[in-house]
Amino acid sequence: MLILYFFVLHVLQSVRAQQLLQGSCRFEQGTCGYNSDPEYLKWVLDEEGHYITADSAFGGAGQKAVLIGPDLELLEWGCIRLVYQITGSGSLKMYVRPEGESFDYLLWSALDPSDSWLIASIDLRNTTNRYKIIFVASPGQKPEQSVAIFEILVVPGYCVECNFEEHHLCGYMNYWNPNVNWYVGGSTIRDGQSNLPFDHTMNNERGHYMYVDSVYAKHFQEVAQLTSPMTTTAISGCLSFYYQRDQAKGNVFSVFTRDRMGLYEEIWKPDIYAKFIWKLVKVDIKAPHPLAVVFEVAFNSAKGGYVAIDDISFSPEFCSAETEPFFDPSVANCDFEEDFCQYYQEQTEGSVWNRVSVKPNVYRVGDHTTGSGSFLLANTRLISKPGYVGRLYGPYLPGTLKYCLRFYYALHGFIKTDNTLAVYIYDENNVAQEKVWTVSESPMGSWIQVEVNYQKLMPTKVVFVSICKNFWDCGLVTLDDITVSLGDCRISADGFPCPPGECSFEVDNCGYTQDEKDDSNWIRKRGQTPTSYTGPKGDHTTGVGYYMYIEASPMISGHSARLLSNELRGFLHQQCLVFYYNMYGSGTGLLSIYLKKEGQRDEVLLWRRRGEQSISWLKGLVEYECDKNHQIVFEGVRGNSVRSDIAIDDILFQKGPCKGNHF
Repeated sequence: MLILYFFVLHVLQSVRAQQLLQGSCRFEQGTCGYNSDPEYLKWVLDEEGHYITADSAFGGAGQKAVLIGPDLELLEWGCIRLVYQITGSGSLKMYVRPEGESFDYLLWSALDPSDSWLIASIDLRNTTNRYKIIFVASPGQKPEQSVAIFEILVVPGYCVECNFEEHHLCGYMNYWNPNVNWYVGGSTIRDGQSNLPFDHTMNNERGHYMYVDSVYAKHFQEVAQLTSPMTTTAISGCLSFYYQRDQAKGNVFSVFTRDRMGLYEEIWKPDIYAKFIWKLVKVDIKAPHPLAVVFEVAFNSAKGGYVAIDDISFSPEFCSAETEPFFDPSVANCDFEEDFCQYYQEQTEGSVWNRVSVKPNVYRVGDHTTGSGSFLLANTRLISKPGYVGRLYGPYLPGTLKYCLRFYYALHGFIKTDNTLAVYIYDENNVAQEKVWTVSESPMGSWIQVEVNYQKLMPTKVVFVSICKNFWDCGLVTLDDITVSLGDCRISADGFPCPPGECSFEVDNCGYTQDEKDDSNWIRKRGQTPTSYTGPKGDHTTGVGYYMYIEASPMISGHSARLLSNELRGFLHQQCLVFYYNMYGSGTGLLSIYLKKEGQRDEVLLWRRRGEQSISWLKGLVEYECDKNHQIVFEGVRGNSVRSDIAIDDILFQKGPCKGNHF
């Protein structure tokens, strides 16, 4: 169990002297510019306890309360130290609301109830744009459940930084062990017999640091861990700290990083025995995803001595000039719209993979990128041989790094899928090191997404291999939208699965609601629609996921179904709505997109398509401007027959004008 070794009410004098930035509040003399959104449950200031609370007793159970902060503009990196408590079931989320944008960006969330105050540390990236901090509390369904905020402290620097002089210890946590744990060292624990040091920050008895002692160790390799807050974004740079260590042969001291999946990577261990002096350590961190820093000490016996640390800091500049900056693996990305990018085939093996395009039609599936662009096709009918082995080679990528490979493939007309498509990792000598993926049973005619993690010590390249031994067994193998990124496919760079304004319908409806006044409803669906010769075979996101569609069978000609977005704030300049739609079926009706402005009865038509368009998912782009609160409405109208299913998927709102072609 994770235990926080501090008491919030035990406030040290030094915390008063720390530098606080705009947006900080202890709720001692008001709310410091934080105000309740009047459309939701009210936040109430407890003037005696000096905290602000959202309580289900003040409104209907299950309502949420929205607390809007003052305007902020942080030109340098900052960190929010949030002291909060959730009583009973409930949740607390923190967002950033950029000025002039429609969406809030989720930075942090908590669900765990507690009977005491908790500390959270949330990184704030530097930006030249003004924004507000938004707290959204959901107190829960039962009466007398609440969410309270005791302190909001905005301090300069990174959340992993700490000198341990503050009462909340910067959110660092000790992983509880019955025998060995990290404690606060300093004036409160020193006595005449103690061999523990003064702290490094102040170099006197008043200062504080963290230490772990072996005196109560009972077993071999008893481990104590001190863990920093998890960063809310990817960071890279120089981590520095001071440490002091006694009895080097009796303990093992290491520093790790830990990602959201719980995977550890050792980044440092001592090569010098620093006894009774504070030793400075600098180590470079390069991580494409959020992480926590873990200080770990393992003791061999009760005579293993102690380890102390102090003054942890971080700089975005690397410690060593020899440390190479992040490698950008996007050199291996390709949507094949213009050419093969950096992918190639050996001349001695022939050109099995061909770049082709299919215009929108009702017979053949187009590419995955737009539905009307280009993709790669491996097909024995395009070569003179009865069978083939087709290899598509990617560019070399540096070794030691962990890569996430994503791509889409589709199969058409295969009798046997063995060896239809596989992915290999080749070394610098063009020798296959490992087969990392091969096709299994797969729906025919749909673009299927594949995600593969791999890591090798040497430089490598990805090779796509398609084998056809017999003309009569072979069909079409297609490949599109290859991307390579750093890190694990399961971890996004910002720590959260979906950007604001994006919806793939994989989990739910993302807040989209039905219009109660229309004739029918949009349905969240997986797989093919019930009626033959209409609707998609699968979704656009992965090929096996969810999308929204109107089922024409229970409707009559001219009936409509309307799907409304959440209420969006007005914005400055232009905004681009990106989405994918499928209008396949001889009786297909009408798909329209409207702009519904707050306080106005009439809606503005932004985009419309009528009749059958293609068997493929097609990409739609809509530019619009709106400085008022508004909603986007997707309206599907049933055509003259049951073959009139209409589907939408992968909705995304982006700042600025639309880029690329659209249909």
